[in-house]
Order: sequence, then C-alpha cells, then structure tokens
Amino acid sequence: MTQPDPALPAPAADPDDAATADQLAGAGVDETGVDTTEDDAARERALRAGLEEYDLADEDLALLEGGDEDDLDGGAPAALPVLAVVGRPNVGKSTLVNRILGRREAVVEDNPGVTRDRVSYPAEWSGRRFTLVDTGGWEVDVAGIDARVAQQAEVAIELADAVLFVVDATVGSTDTDEQVVRLLRRSGKPVVLVANKVDGPAVEADAATLWSLGLGEPHPISALHGRGTGDLLDAAMDALPTESAHGVALPDGPRRVALVGRPNVGKSSMLNKVVGSERVVVDDTAGTTRDPVDELVALGGKPWVFVDTAGIRRRVHQTSGADFYASLRTQAAIEKAEVAVVLVDASQPMTEQDIRIVQQVIDAGRALVVAYNKWDLMDEDRRPYLEREIEQQLVQVQWAPRVNVSARTGWHTDRLVPALERSLDSWDTRIPTGRLNAFLGELVAAHPHPLRGGKQPRILFATQASTRPPRFVIFATGFLEPPYRRFIERRLRETFGFEGTPISISVRVREKRRR
Repeated sequence: MTQPDPALPAPAADPDDAATADQLAGAGVDETGVDTTEDDAARERALRAGLEEYDLADEDLALLEGGDEDDLDGGAPAALPVLAVVGRPNVGKSTLVNRILGRREAVVEDNPGVTRDRVSYPAEWSGRRFTLVDTGGWEVDVAGIDARVAQQAEVAIELADAVLFVVDATVGSTDTDEQVVRLLRRSGKPVVLVANKVDGPAVEADAATLWSLGLGEPHPISALHGRGTGDLLDAAMDALPTESAHGVALPDGPRRVALVGRPNVGKSSMLNKVVGSERVVVDDTAGTTRDPVDELVALGGKPWVFVDTAGIRRRVHQTSGADFYASLRTQAAIEKAEVAVVLVDASQPMTEQDIRIVQQVIDAGRALVVAYNKWDLMDEDRRPYLEREIEQQLVQVQWAPRVNVSARTGWHTDRLVPALERSLDSWDTRIPTGRLNAFLGELVAAHPHPLRGGKQPRILFATQASTRPPRFVIFATGFLEPPYRRFIERRLRETFGFEGTPISISVRVREKRRR
C-alpha cells in the first residue's frame, strides 16, 4: 500500500475505506467500486473455450468440469488413499514421484549419507485423487543396516494403504531388497512391484528375474522416459482402496489443533493453560510427553480439539525405541489435525530442528501458526537476535501468523485463537475461477514469463482444484520456472490473503491439437 505524502494533511479515518485495491480485486470489485463479476465470468468462458484447441487428458477434463465445486460442501471429505513409494537409494524413486505428479518437485534433503524425510504430495490418475508419499532411500552402510531398513520400512508401510516397491532392474534384487520384501509380506498391504530403468526391450529380461522376489508380476518401467508408467499407475489404482483405512480424513466437528515443536518448548504447558487445568504432566525433563493427548475445549465460543504431541527431536529415521514411535505418532497427529501451532522457545537461539518442524507442517499441507513461547524469560538483549533469526531463517514462511506468548503465565495466550481462525479461514478459501483467471491475466500482462529457449510459455487457463490447503492448477503452453511460480504465489497472497496456509501451484503443459 502506498504511503501518504507527509506534506499533505492526513485524511480522516473511515472504516468503509479500509479495503485496499488488492482486497477489492480479490472480491471481484475494481478500485471504483464497480462489480467485475460478470467480466470475470465472460473471461472464464472465453479462456475455457480456447482450451478446446489443446490436447487434454481425461483428468484435465474432470478437473475442469469440477470447476468451483467446493470440496467442503458435502460434509467432511473422505480420507484420500495413501500410496507410498519405497526402495533403496538410486533406484529412481524421486524420478518416479515426479513422473506421477507430472511436475518437478524440490528435493527435501540430498546430503550424502542422510535419508530424506517422508514427504506427501496430492496426486491424481484417471480422475482418482490420492496421496503420494516419497519415503526417500534407505541408508545402505553395513553398520546398523538392519535397524535402519526396518525403521524406514515400518514408517512407510504403516502409514500407507498400498506400496510401490521400486527395484533397479539393471542391478536386480539385493540383500536390502530381500529384507524389505519380508516386511512387506508381514504388513499384509497390497504391493505393486516396480522394475525401474527398463529403457528398452533389451532390459525387459532383467525385469523378469524379479519374479523371484515373490511379490507378483514386476512392472517394467522407465521413470526417466515415462515408459510403462501408465500401466503401472493403472495397477496401483487397482491396489488402492477408494478411501484410506488410516483415519486421516479431516473431521466435520471441532477444528483440530496440533501443538508441535522440539522437546521442552512448552507444548504441555500451553495445553494446560488453554484447558485451564493440569491436563498433562509438565516437567523440566525434555521428552515427558510420549503419546498425543487430545483435549476438547471451548474457546472464543467455539469447540476446539487440542492435541499435545511428543517433542520432535530429529528426523524420524534417526530415532530409535520409544522416541521413534513417539515421532511416528506425532507425524500422524499433524496429518489428522487441520492446523498446527509450532512452538518455538523465544529465550533460546532458533535451531535447524525448529525450521524442520515448520517444514514438516507445510509438507503435510496443514494450516500454520508460529508461537514464540517463554516470552517472559527473554531479556532485552535477546530480542534483536530473535528478530534477526526470524527474518533470516523463516523468510519462506512470512505468511504464517506469529504470536508471542508465555504458556507459564498465560500472557497473550488469548491471541492464539484469532490467529488459528485466520489460518483456517485461508486454508478453506476458494477463489472463483473467473476471478482467478482475471487476476492471472493482469499479472502476466504486467510481468510476463521470461523467454525459455527463445519461446515464452503462455498461461492458457487456471483453476483452483481444491482447498485444505488451496491447490491451483495452471494450464500452459510451456513449463513455468520455479521462480515465476513463487512470484505467482506471492502475488496470490498479496491479493487474496491466504495468511497461515501453504499454497500448491502445479503446471500442466499442453500442446495444440494436431488437425
């Protein structure tokens, strides 16, 4: 918003003039107060008609027909089935995940010797929606391999409805693969065996040897080139149930809030303060809480379910024993919640683990509030350092509401519920398709995509595929670079709000139909 000229007298404050031009645009009203809804609808019809000149897949047509049907209208949405992709490092899992998603996704962790955390992505195939889980590769060093393989396999398999087990067909089965096969058999989960890196007929004989694993027919594919992935996904859809058996559907009753953070940041104290009684044990010893604790409370005239979780010490695969299962249950609690409050100890320097927990909530697609606890213990010398840490380390989540609180004294805990409500409202927000395309048309006209290889990708049409969290699909004539997608996301937030919710933007590249 432009600042007033200090040389001019300040106008009288008028609440009716409080809306910015961007907020008016988000409501389908221009700066003169004229309703632009009909213009937006006309633009949508014209752009939609233009798409008929392009080759569209069945899932494209299903998405376009869905249009503005809010997925909240029919009550609580069904729990989407979960398809986990598991396998050793370097067998092509990430390539397969990107192939299934139809877009390139950033690698969460690729440091040598460190297994990546489990990451979930919304995916579609033949009109069916499901959750795709990339579990990362397992450590293969000799020391402790049995425990590492068992832990990673248990995480992936326990939280999945079906499993894609990826094996490198050019290498064949290894001892590590054999150990995973035994776990898969014990789980009783449906397994689709994937023989990857079959780039041509000459390698298909190598894929056939994987029958020896005893998991049924190996499906030869090339994740890199896309060979055979359609047949593989058809088999995966046959194995997946229509609804998840693991209860991660969002409830239709009280909003669920997960309190998460490192050990000893005050999660249990926060729950006790919100509830108004000593509901859970609080001790100076870090890690007192083992199991998620649910508590139904009334705040701001509304019912809420607060869940106190075990402190997340490190990546799940690096824990063992009780801590391993506590971390696993904490991850499940995040996925069952609608909004997560990440508590950070304001009196201590922020750590890499604090940042990772924030990212864990974002990866789960949940609304987010960051609460800086123990404000009463922070001295004046600490405050500028904290502000600098927030500015540098949380620069990617400036959209998350921030609350400074003291769970011990109750200072500013009354500000928590308004922050939760803002995040949840954004999480549920749907932009009408006409307004979305009008917004993108104005944005691209002012800031076109840079040239790629002498050509300029053109945005054909856009729609919001779902809410919780908001997910947008853009049809374009070429791939939109990640910096330009981040630019679109930033302007979406500036125009429509979306405070406290992650946003997903995917691009479907489509070519003109040959006549």
